[in-house]
Amino acid sequence: MEQKSGSLIEWLMPLAFILCAAWVTWHMPAFILDWGGDGQQLSEQYKRLDVAPGMPVVMGQYIDIIDILALLALPVLGYFGIKTVRRAAMEYESWGPLDRVSVFIGRVTMLLVVLLTCVMLYEVFVRYVLNAGTLWANELSLWLAGFVFLCAGLYAMQQRSHIRIFLIYDMFPRWLQRVCDCVSTLLIVTFAGFLVYGGYGEAFAKFGRWETFGTAFDPPIPATIKPTVLIVVTLVAIQSVINLISDWNNEPVVHSAADDIDEDEIERLKKAVGAD
Repeated sequence: MEQKSGSLIEWLMPLAFILCAAWVTWHMPAFILDWGGDGQQLSEQYKRLDVAPGMPVVMGQYIDIIDILALLALPVLGYFGIKTVRRAAMEYESWGPLDRVSVFIGRVTMLLVVLLTCVMLYEVFVRYVLNAGTLWANELSLWLAGFVFLCAGLYAMQQRSHIRIFLIYDMFPRWLQRVCDCVSTLLIVTFAGFLVYGGYGEAFAKFGRWETFGTAFDPPIPATIKPTVLIVVTLVAIQSVINLISDWNNEPVVHSAADDIDEDEIERLKKAVGAD
């Protein structure tokens, strides 16, 4: 299995995916209006948000050439991003097709953290150095942080790095550990099912009217975060089932405080201080 990671293509694909997703998301009112939505308020909102008002319309009354190209590029970039992603040395060894999807989403999340940091640094600079704060940095930071929080949960599930209490679990025989794993997976899937069942109507309504945040910048945080919650929770439930299947025949692992010690980091520190 190829484990080398960190190549340029691994980061260009998620970055291109983010750029296309950002364009499609910002121009989503055009797709809603032309593909089933209607309303004077949404139409006026799109006219205010349109980044490229001079582009020729290729579909309906609102979707222009850049909109459709960005939409078509999303699945292509997602496919090649999943195919080119590589497991880093410190990441979990499970590497099935759906694990690759979770890891690619993890790479996208890592770049979102970089973008979020850049937005915050820019706001600090213009506000406290140039005395000219923006109207959009705070809301954009909240928006990006919401996606980071959600997508990071999926990556944590794939990496088995979520919070777990092993004190009693490690005392059980392997067959009883498997029972506990089944129960915890069942609870995750049940929670996801009820959340999707109970939240689908509200999420669909917010997306359909493209509900915004109600500020000067007015980003569509409710319209995007609500559906993303349901999508990511569903992926987390699927990933939990995959984890259960992948780890079923694993040998028992006894956890201790030594698990938190990074041997490679210790060796690097020893070399840095000249210790043997």
